[in-house]
Amino acid sequence: MESITFAFIVPFVAVILDSLFGDPHNLPHPVRFIGQALDVFESSARRVGLGLRVAGWAAMILLSAAVWGIVEYLIAIPYLGVLIAIYLAYAGLALGCLVRDSRRVATLLDTGDLPGARKALSMLVSRDTESLDPNGIRRTLAETVSENLNDGFVAPMFYLAIFGPGGLWAYKVVSTMDSMWGYKTERFKDLGYAAAKTDDLLAFIPARITASLLLCVGKRFGLNVGLAKENYKADAGKMESPNAGWPMAAAAWLFEAQMGGQAVYFGKLTEKPVLGPKGRIWDKKKIRQLINLSKSAGHLAAWIFILTLGWLQIIL
Repeated sequence: MESITFAFIVPFVAVILDSLFGDPHNLPHPVRFIGQALDVFESSARRVGLGLRVAGWAAMILLSAAVWGIVEYLIAIPYLGVLIAIYLAYAGLALGCLVRDSRRVATLLDTGDLPGARKALSMLVSRDTESLDPNGIRRTLAETVSENLNDGFVAPMFYLAIFGPGGLWAYKVVSTMDSMWGYKTERFKDLGYAAAKTDDLLAFIPARITASLLLCVGKRFGLNVGLAKENYKADAGKMESPNAGWPMAAAAWLFEAQMGGQAVYFGKLTEKPVLGPKGRIWDKKKIRQLINLSKSAGHLAAWIFILTLGWLQIIL
């Protein structure tokens, strides 16, 4: 019964809670503790003069193992452990938050509040948003929704379904490290190397599953799935990341609207590969449809993973 609880009931309840409430902002969130630990580790590594690439590998391996061990210890507590497992699984999923925050940006833009939309969007992306026009905001929002469908939900759900909450949070350590340190700047190019490469490996299968599910659900939304299937793989290969381009290109071709192009990061203009038909814009309807499509694809992924991969937890 315990195996069934952790393989099926825990992830099922976690998905429901995520859908209903989004991120638990008012509760202690494990990502905050991971971030604080990484800040301490970074300052210590720099202070003692430890080689930053070696430090990055050490931080990733040690913290991932420690977090997995702590989670497994906590969820093994009699009776209380199940509730802890549900909370940790719920806190590791971010589809509800992505949908809610994305709709907020879209609503602000649709009601004419351009400054408000820029500010709300800046909470979701790392690029500069101050100079974005409405078309730029919608294109940026489309990119972050499709990419974070995988990073924030499908990939964590994949590891939750296979390894339980411990595996989910070991993955989240790597993902958090990549989001904090995975920049090719002078400060992070060595320190974040391990996290970036490991995150690429761990997200490889989930990213392709995400793209396939977008195409699958796209049929129900009446989108041009045939056109997307013909073009999205070629476009996905244009991206520097081996994974981000897959859900982004799938979404771009499904809605026949461009992603990529010029973007400003930390004050520097960057030319990103163009995905989808060049010059075609994201309008109000397409953005709303993409958010709904992503929600449906995410929930489909969850039920598939729970019903199929959950058996691996019992076997393992």
